[in-house]
Amino acid sequence: MIDTDFAFMGDYVLFSFGYYLSLRVSYIMRCAIFSRHGKVYHLDKYIIRGGNPLFGEVEISGAKNAAVAIIPAALMVEGVCRIENIPQISDADMLLTILSEMGAKVRTINKNTVEIDCTSVCREGAPYDLMRKIRASYYLIGAMLGRFGSAKTTMPGGCNFGVRPIDQHIKGMTALGAHVEVKGGFVYAEAPNGVLTGNKVYLDKVSVGATMNIMIAASKAQGKTTIENAAREPHIVDLANFLNSMGADVRGAGTDTIKIYGVEKLHGGTYTIIPDQIEAGTYMAAVAATGGEITIKNVIPKHLDCISAKLREMGVEIDEYPDYVVVRRMGKLTRANVKTQPYPGFPTDMQPQISTVLCLAEGTSVVTEGVWDNRYKYISELKKMGAEVQVDGKTAVIEGVPFLTGAPVAACDLRAGAAVVIAGLCAKGETVVEDVSYIERGYQDLVGKLNNLGADIVCVSEPDEYTSAVV
Repeated sequence: MIDTDFAFMGDYVLFSFGYYLSLRVSYIMRCAIFSRHGKVYHLDKYIIRGGNPLFGEVEISGAKNAAVAIIPAALMVEGVCRIENIPQISDADMLLTILSEMGAKVRTINKNTVEIDCTSVCREGAPYDLMRKIRASYYLIGAMLGRFGSAKTTMPGGCNFGVRPIDQHIKGMTALGAHVEVKGGFVYAEAPNGVLTGNKVYLDKVSVGATMNIMIAASKAQGKTTIENAAREPHIVDLANFLNSMGADVRGAGTDTIKIYGVEKLHGGTYTIIPDQIEAGTYMAAVAATGGEITIKNVIPKHLDCISAKLREMGVEIDEYPDYVVVRRMGKLTRANVKTQPYPGFPTDMQPQISTVLCLAEGTSVVTEGVWDNRYKYISELKKMGAEVQVDGKTAVIEGVPFLTGAPVAACDLRAGAAVVIAGLCAKGETVVEDVSYIERGYQDLVGKLNNLGADIVCVSEPDEYTSAVV
């Protein structure tokens, strides 16, 4: 998570401006931020020289979508909670900072392992300016309600690819007895007498975030909570396993009905986050686009079935082993139709990456977005590179082209950023990707991992508009 060279050594850091500073120094160094003559320089673009097939091995990091729920859930735990395999990404950094500002003791064990002790946290320390910067801040609603009986958080931030309704989150908290109000960009929630009460919750639509948030809150509610029409993603199972390892009683995660029997207290323990399904899928898509052969290590192949099946349909070869897969593409790509759906269907977080690959497939492909509205903003960026795509509502019709051409493009959001990077890797000429902070939210060392596979991609730093005497 945080480089130990720059974190304060050894001891727990408490309440801590010191810890916040160590986070910022680590993040600054990791993103190649530096100062010269008073000007602040920062990483803000990738330059990619495309046309290189990918070969070699890549190791997958911990799952972003699990980590950003598990870290807030640690707020419920009284005692030392050791979390392993945390990805080194800015969203996880931000959440650890938020807990530290609330009074948690956070200790860095190594770059992917931290110990968190939330015994002495207080709600009043919540840093709202940090909360509003990330989508996963809404998990603090459930965690604060479960811990304090009340919550105040900001509306979720993060990627800008559509409206982020939290109506199903609110429905769940209301069912547990909380009074919830949204005003002035904040979410206010209060449980009667500070205690939530178990209840049945039927989600009107399958929602990963709402399922996880209700699970967190219900873990310490009085009585039994049943979530029906629950999401089934691997990171939901991972959150349930984390909570159970800390003394919760969550049953049925991975099915559409989850039952949570509230407990009085969660205790400390050790938990290892699962590998990132979407990061692995992104590298699978990258080698599909560029050609070559790579071994993707530290994966759960079953979690990749929905992605592997579609890539095989397109002519990509995939060999599965207990904890790694080998992906190769030597011949031509063939057309395919893709529709994103809740797990175990094809994941919406892989839609931009697979669409980029389909831009190079022979024939006409149709992609239908079945989860989010307005997730095709990146298509205009691919068109700059020669892609032939027409979008009508939630449907994109893609006519395959022989090749893409490098161009200046922008990362519209996290997964769109991954998509334009993949496009740059297979394009003729040079591609410049702006707004890469979106990519840093969810991919650990993307540039380093791609270069190790034979890509030609570099980080470029440019001066900000302002000056500063402190870095």
